[in-house]
Amino acid sequence: MQKAFFALVFFASALHLQAQTNPAITQWLINTTDLKGRHYVQGNSTPIQDNVLANAQLVQYSDNWVYVKATGIPAYITGPFLDGNPSIATAQTGFFKVPLQPVANTGTFTPTSGGNIGVFINGAALFDYRDGVAWNANTNALCGGPGNPPCPGGMGATQAWNRDAVVAERAGFDCAKGHPAMGNYHHHQNPSAFNLDLNVISNICDLYLADGLYTLDSAQHSPLIGFAYDGFPIYGAYGFQNADGTGGITRIKSGYHLRNITARTTHADGTDVSDGPAVSGTFPLGYFREDYEFIPGASADVLDEHNGRFCITPEYPQGTYAYFCTVNENWNSAYPYVVGPTFYGTRTASKVQTITETVTTYTPVTAVSDLNNNLKMNLFPNPTGDFIAVQAEGLLREKVVARLFDASGKRIQELEIHPGSTIGYFDCRALYDGVYTVSLETEGRAVVCKQVVVRRD
Repeated sequence: MQKAFFALVFFASALHLQAQTNPAITQWLINTTDLKGRHYVQGNSTPIQDNVLANAQLVQYSDNWVYVKATGIPAYITGPFLDGNPSIATAQTGFFKVPLQPVANTGTFTPTSGGNIGVFINGAALFDYRDGVAWNANTNALCGGPGNPPCPGGMGATQAWNRDAVVAERAGFDCAKGHPAMGNYHHHQNPSAFNLDLNVISNICDLYLADGLYTLDSAQHSPLIGFAYDGFPIYGAYGFQNADGTGGITRIKSGYHLRNITARTTHADGTDVSDGPAVSGTFPLGYFREDYEFIPGASADVLDEHNGRFCITPEYPQGTYAYFCTVNENWNSAYPYVVGPTFYGTRTASKVQTITETVTTYTPVTAVSDLNNNLKMNLFPNPTGDFIAVQAEGLLREKVVARLFDASGKRIQELEIHPGSTIGYFDCRALYDGVYTVSLETEGRAVVCKQVVVRRD
């Protein structure tokens, strides 16, 4: 009996240690404040409050798996989707089941597919490049997807030219670069707001003010923001230049490049296929996934054909294979965007409705951030006459309370920026000219900043 008791204690201690050290258990944004989602509808710039919990709600784990219960609704405002998509982001059910010990695939690599291929740490789904639309050479027209006839062979059949959702569906993405498929809100690409890109290619954030999961920061390693369905982590766009953690911070680059073609008759490997449409203004280069070719990079900051590399990261100081959300020099999303066109590891993750093994519930440790060192916040514009934006750099893991005070110390306004979102706004249109103070507080720590308000009458 005594031996059995000690074995049980050892087993429990091992599970506890695993929970404290494995990022696949510890890095989820767990909703502990009853935070609920919001969404826009077209024509109304006031967000609608939903009665659906945002971010992840529960994390449980066993020896081999972590189970993440999430509605799929992020903390940032979703919608509207201006390409005629009739859907809105709706609550999803079940658990994301992700392996705790992912393994490399030593056989034939598994292609990514339509639907969920990963999950972000806020519980929102990751899709690959595709949107289910392809080219039918028999009719010389698009097939598949809403509004198009079925493709030859039906859904799931291999097509020669497959449309890239990030290019073709841009008009239907919200400010955070996401949209729903029959209610399943997801990202095909880097989940950072359009208006934070160096070259802004969509004005949706101006029409319906919102934000994204994190902000790009070229001076620090991007945060861990998700896990692919092979269990390997997903990072933002910046990392260490060298795989061993040296060389400073740099933008991690895709190894895929647009082909130098004007006619779509062969694939990059020379395979003769059914002809696609000629490159044109209607079907620009990059409109189809097969417009790209992979060219191995000569430097360590260029990713492999899966859009990842083995490297040291802040969460994995001993090294791990990791995917990155690739962007170009203007911070616009760069193919294959996150994962693809094949997984590096063995795909074992899935979405399940029930847990059929004994699990332990993970209790998150309260984060304590030093605003002066670990959590960077920007206030802009300064001076201002209309609004003050309070924006976090990187990923916000704890709630920030911002308060605006006048010169006498009277509190004028207060707002909260929640984990998994990045920005909040003070309305300054009714304020007098003068110098104001903004206090930023999280977990009992606070900093104050000066802000000048100048009306533009």
